[in-house]
Amino acid sequence: MNTLPPLPCYLNGEFTTLPNAKISVMDRGFIFGDGVYEVVPTYGGKLFRFEQHMARLDRSLAELRIANPLTHTQWADLALQLMTTYAASQGVAVASLDQLIYIQVTRGVAMRDHVMPTDITPTVFVMTNTMKLPTEAMRSQGVACVTADDFRWEKAHIKSTSLLGAVFARQISFDAGATETIMFRDGFLSEAAASNVWVIKDGKVLGTPKDHLVLEGIRYGLIEEICRARGIPFELRRISREEVENADEILLSSATKEVLPVTLLDGKAVGSGRPGPVYAQLFAGYSAAKAQALPVTP
Repeated sequence: MNTLPPLPCYLNGEFTTLPNAKISVMDRGFIFGDGVYEVVPTYGGKLFRFEQHMARLDRSLAELRIANPLTHTQWADLALQLMTTYAASQGVAVASLDQLIYIQVTRGVAMRDHVMPTDITPTVFVMTNTMKLPTEAMRSQGVACVTADDFRWEKAHIKSTSLLGAVFARQISFDAGATETIMFRDGFLSEAAASNVWVIKDGKVLGTPKDHLVLEGIRYGLIEEICRARGIPFELRRISREEVENADEILLSSATKEVLPVTLLDGKAVGSGRPGPVYAQLFAGYSAAKAQALPVTP
C-alpha cells in the first residue's frame, strides 16, 4: 500500500499534510473531474511567471463558470507559506530550493448531477514539492519522443483536472521508453501529452496557434519574448506532420521541462540528431529569465 509523504498542503482554509488532507466523496472534482489546476515553478524562493499563471487560472475558471475563490495576492501568500514550511521540513532555507506549487480548484461538493450547481463553495487545494528538472544528459543529448493521433476532447485550452486523455497519451511514450508523446489532429501538430511543442526550420521558431485545440503554456509568451530579444524569427500557425518530421530542431516546453530538445522522433534523428543552435539560445534566455522571477514577501 502506497503511503503518501508528509508534504505540506492547504485544503479549504487549513494547512495540513498530504496524508491528513481529506475531501468528500461527493466532491465534483472526484466525481466528474469538474475542476481546474495550475502548476507554478519557483526558483530560489521566487515564483516564476506568477501573474501569467494566475491569468490562465482565471481563464480556466471562467470557462467552467467558477468564480476564483481567492485573489492573486492570497494565492501568492499561500504559496509562500507552503514553500517556507516545506523548506523548513528539509532543514534548508526557502531560497535554496526550487519547488513546484500545485493549485487545484473544483466546483465543490454536491449530489451527483451533470448540471452545474451554482450554490456550492469551491474546493481549494494547494501543495508543494521539490521541482525535478531535466538532467544534464537530457539537455546535452536531447530526448526521444513518439507520435500519436490526438484523441482528446476539443477544449484543450482549459487546464482541466479531467486528464484521462493526457494519461493515455503519456502512457504511449512511457511504454515506448520515450519522454513524450507528440500528437497530431487531422494531420497537424497540436501538442504533447504534458508539454507544448516547438518546431525550428531555417532558424525560425514555429508554434501552434493559441486556440481551443491547445493548452497555451506559460512558456508561449516567454519563448516569444526570448525570440524577440535575440532576433529569432517566431510564428504561430498550423504545422503539418511533414514539417515536424523534416524539422531542423524540435523542442518541448513545460514548467518542469523548461525548454528541452527532442533529438529522436519515432526512432529517427531530428535534424543533426543533436541539440541545435536555436535550442541553445532559447535555453540561455530561459535561464536568464529565472533571475527575474517574482519575489514573494510575507
